[in-house]
Amino acid sequence: MQEKVLHVLEFDKVKEQLIKHTSSSLGKEKVKSLFPSSQFEEVVKLQEQTDEAAKVLRLKGNIPLGGLVDVRQTVKRAKIGGLLSATELNEVSGTLYATKNMKRFIEKMVEEGIELHHLPELAEKMVVLQELERNITQCIDDNGTVLDNASETLKGIRQQLRTTEARVRDKLESMIRSSSATKMLSDAIITIRNDRFVLPVKQEYRASYGGIVHDQSSSGATLFIEPQVIVDLNNTLQQVKAKEKIEIERILRMLSDQVAENSEDILQNVYCLGEMDFMFTKARYAKEIKGIKPSINNDGIIRMYKARHPLLPIDEVVPNDIELGTDFTTIVITGPNTGGKTVALKTLGLCTLMAQAGLQIPALEESEMAVFHAVYADIGDEQSIEQSLSTFSSHMVNIVDILDKVDHKSLVLFDELGAGTDPQEGAALAISILDEVYNRGARVVATTHYPELKAYGYNRSGVINASVEFDITTLSPTYKLLIGVPGRSNAFEISKRLGLQERVIKMAKSQMTDERNEVDTMIASLETSKKSAEQEMIEAEKIRKEAEKLHKELQQQIIAFNEQRDTLFEKAEREAEQKLEAARKEAEAIIQELRSMRKQQHAQIKEHELIDARKRLEGAVPVFEKSKNAEKKEATKQHSFLPGDEVKVISFDQKGHLIEKVSDNEWQVQMGIMKMKVKEKDLLYIKRAKQEVQEKPLATVKGKDYHVSLELDLRGERYENALLKVEKYLDDAVLAGYPRVSIIHGKGTGALRTGVKELLKNHRSVKSTRYGEAGEGGNGVTIVELK
Repeated sequence: MQEKVLHVLEFDKVKEQLIKHTSSSLGKEKVKSLFPSSQFEEVVKLQEQTDEAAKVLRLKGNIPLGGLVDVRQTVKRAKIGGLLSATELNEVSGTLYATKNMKRFIEKMVEEGIELHHLPELAEKMVVLQELERNITQCIDDNGTVLDNASETLKGIRQQLRTTEARVRDKLESMIRSSSATKMLSDAIITIRNDRFVLPVKQEYRASYGGIVHDQSSSGATLFIEPQVIVDLNNTLQQVKAKEKIEIERILRMLSDQVAENSEDILQNVYCLGEMDFMFTKARYAKEIKGIKPSINNDGIIRMYKARHPLLPIDEVVPNDIELGTDFTTIVITGPNTGGKTVALKTLGLCTLMAQAGLQIPALEESEMAVFHAVYADIGDEQSIEQSLSTFSSHMVNIVDILDKVDHKSLVLFDELGAGTDPQEGAALAISILDEVYNRGARVVATTHYPELKAYGYNRSGVINASVEFDITTLSPTYKLLIGVPGRSNAFEISKRLGLQERVIKMAKSQMTDERNEVDTMIASLETSKKSAEQEMIEAEKIRKEAEKLHKELQQQIIAFNEQRDTLFEKAEREAEQKLEAARKEAEAIIQELRSMRKQQHAQIKEHELIDARKRLEGAVPVFEKSKNAEKKEATKQHSFLPGDEVKVISFDQKGHLIEKVSDNEWQVQMGIMKMKVKEKDLLYIKRAKQEVQEKPLATVKGKDYHVSLELDLRGERYENALLKVEKYLDDAVLAGYPRVSIIHGKGTGALRTGVKELLKNHRSVKSTRYGEAGEGGNGVTIVELK
């Protein structure tokens, strides 16, 4: 990348904004040396690092980089034997503190299951030097002062220092309070000169105090005298201070040596923290410009959706869709001045540089950027007075340089290509230059005023026209880029709205060729059609999103309803099972009690009476409707379905009949007037049609399929009804294929028993009859053998 191009596209201004988000001088140094990479793998890694840092900021809000200082020079000086000051050691301690906090912060995120890659790699390289950090903080406070507790020796010296200083002050205080002090002293205060305690004595009373003169006022009227009586004490104080200085140097030397011993680890920590600071600097900047991580490709494909120029205010800039490198590799943008052509050009170029530098771009998700080996730009007024070059000449010098270097891995941006010379020649040159760059396989975007270049996009494959929209109503550009629509002149419309006479405008139009008028009309139609299509697309997208939202809400409601319903069904099933079990236990208890009574009463209670008691108890058991879940479980049991079977469709809670099998696991079912295909697992068998049963041998028909009991209980029935029931029961039993059935008529007066006996004697399906044995109910039951 050329430095000149970075300057033209204002990449340096992006770096100025980046610096505001750094946490240390390490981050600032990284930003200042930031340069777009032309290596695909490196660009991908840089983008991943920025995105990872943005993810952490999104989840955690901030990072613990407090205390970080660039201590590389300090550590290197300690490494070669230099003595570090208390302030420098404090900075080392702060950096070690930042290392410890940052490493723990990242390790905790990994433990929480947050997916990170690059930050844990850096954290793994960092070494926590907690002992060195603790040694420094125990010896030096936050202000860079060596503490008394740094050593027992220093503690003793400091105590002696305070005692001696107190004695000096006490002596001087007594002198200040004396009756003569007011007259002889310029001011009743104790001050310090040459690191010794002195009194401000008037010139004429110098002899009264004796001692040593250390200083005098500018007027000479006051002398700062160390009285003779405290000279010895001051000497003692100076000696103690000298000891203090020696001990402090010893402590600083000890700590400096420890820093030297761990210098490699500290420098490694500084490097890792600097990388992290830079990553989070880029992430904070991305948040400020509302940037996204673009997909990166090595195929020269650019797709930017609603891209904005990063240096323009978000609420003022007009976002644009820019696509390049798929169906076309060259875009020719035409349109009026101040319409936004150059902004669109710079947006593309600057976003490309940002992406290749690992910065996120101000666009919508799913945007895609390519990695180019070089970005070339000829933008702005290149007029050079010093070199006596005109605008055209300066542009051509730049273009010649570009043509010497451009290849298929280049992005080339031309602003006002061919401008500054004769229009006809300029247009011809512009076309020739575009052809040359296009034939080399580069990606090209050029802006121009020349109408000849409008036809350029139509005559060559891989080239497309574009323009910036202009609102005739407001006589101002909308700054919206229209891909596929060439720009047209708005001179006549603008002139008309500004008040130019219609006669003059008509005369001007008459000077235009018919072809030019047709082209302008066609362009106007294209603009209108594109605008209408975009508006319809926006409305359709809005409706689609609303429909998706409603669909999701409905799905959630259905799922919640089904879950609630199933929960209630399962609860009801459990309660029903509990009640049934309790009823069964009670019934068994009653039966056991009756049997016990029979034994005690010497068989006076008959077996059929026990059966009757059990039946009455079973009839008292509550019947519960099957839940959907129970039906589904029952439906999953293997059953051989046949056409005509009566079934229940579980999902619709409707009964129907099977018409035919349409596949291995699917049947056509008639439900009322409706026919539909239903999965076999969604069917619950009820019963089989009689006519189909009759086609089969009776011996193979299972009685349970028709729900016919092995016994008919007539007790309590009227005579006529009882005989009708016997007739029907015998027919059902024959159809069910039963060889033997029991008819319970009881003993009573014997009328019902006799009537049943007569009916059975003459029935066509009865082979023989007999009364039940003692264990079967005696003469209260008739056992019937069927043919």
